[in-house]
Amino acid sequence: MTEEPLSLYASPHGRTVGSVYAHAPFCARRCFYCDFAVQVRRSGDTDAWIRALSGELAALAEEGLFELASRLETLYVGGGTPSLLGAHAMARLAGVVGRERVSHDALEWTAEANPESFTDEVALGWRRAGVNRLSLGVQSFQEPVLRWMGRLHGPEGAEAAIARARRAGFADVSVDLMFGLPEVLRRSWRADLDRVLRLGVPHVSLYGLGIEPATPLGRAVAEGREPGVDEGRYRDEFLEAHERLTGAGLVHYEVSNFALPGHASRHNLAYWTGRPYLGVGNSAHSYRHPVRRWNLRDWDAYEEVAREGRLPVAEREVLDAAATRLERVWLALRTDRGVDRSELSPRGLELSVRWTEAGWASSAAGRVRLTAEGWLLLDRLAVEMDTALEERGQVDPASAAAGRTGSPPVVPGDTIRAAGGGTATRAPSVE
Repeated sequence: MTEEPLSLYASPHGRTVGSVYAHAPFCARRCFYCDFAVQVRRSGDTDAWIRALSGELAALAEEGLFELASRLETLYVGGGTPSLLGAHAMARLAGVVGRERVSHDALEWTAEANPESFTDEVALGWRRAGVNRLSLGVQSFQEPVLRWMGRLHGPEGAEAAIARARRAGFADVSVDLMFGLPEVLRRSWRADLDRVLRLGVPHVSLYGLGIEPATPLGRAVAEGREPGVDEGRYRDEFLEAHERLTGAGLVHYEVSNFALPGHASRHNLAYWTGRPYLGVGNSAHSYRHPVRRWNLRDWDAYEEVAREGRLPVAEREVLDAAATRLERVWLALRTDRGVDRSELSPRGLELSVRWTEAGWASSAAGRVRLTAEGWLLLDRLAVEMDTALEERGQVDPASAAAGRTGSPPVVPGDTIRAAGGGTATRAPSVE
């Protein structure tokens, strides 16, 4: 995959789809904060999952809109908790997607796991199938925090899982940590950052706590039993993580992601550079310009449709020129590639100067990039820049007004993950 910076105006590329996301919805327990499309059960129903994905892929092949490349560039299995599916699920998934598409050395194949269900058997089975990147949902190494979240692993569980991964041959391991938690937990954010650094993993993803109304946490906050998000704490912990992790040599390459050189998530980069992608499974999103669509959220409803070989699509949208531009501005600003100065209007250039003076952006090598302080204002700054770009005349004002909602676009994984793993990237937003 060539990791070209995203252009705000060039025609979208990609005749075929080289990146696939497969959603595995099963979780042994729903976490306190989780609003994801999960199915709570003690173990994953691998047979039903494979049968449904097979039916959906057959329907997609017949439709022809999301034609898969002969060799995939990335495959990502998220959830939910894919490790609940057991040791042989990934080999069976390869058979459904097409073994010829995933049997080559250039493929990045990521699977999410929770420490308590990532056994030696699962680790070895996944590696034999071709999975070469693991994303572990750790969130914290502190017992009171894990208990409050509803996590099933203890403080030592994550370290044991990382040791299993290394024994099985995983060189690429990512760890999720959650920040912005209630002060009453007395969580030491610094201690969690120090511990993940001591483990020496090459990739760390950060997720700020969000409060969704339909979750147990959301109801508790509404009833006054739990505090809301402390925006000052959220901001301070995000900036502390930036300082600590970059100081240890990791590159803050996207608003919520840090990696040692050569270990950035190529699958996520496909999202952030506007490439086409296919999502299969309940609630999964797909995009091929100008169409974005998403599947039925409920597992039972999805499974009933997909196993019959019908498309389980819930809704779709067709992006007009204005919506496309806003989305590209937002995607470009969320990575360390930023935007090309040559694509900015005079007003856009003036805006970038004001951002730089405020400490929200930097400008070098012909590109404007947000700083960590700027990333905390990502949603607002993206809309500001999009407004400034209207004078380039790429779209008429009426179209621009219709396309801009003042909110960021929805791309895969824009909220906290229940299991931990790589598609989600919740943009910090502290105005």
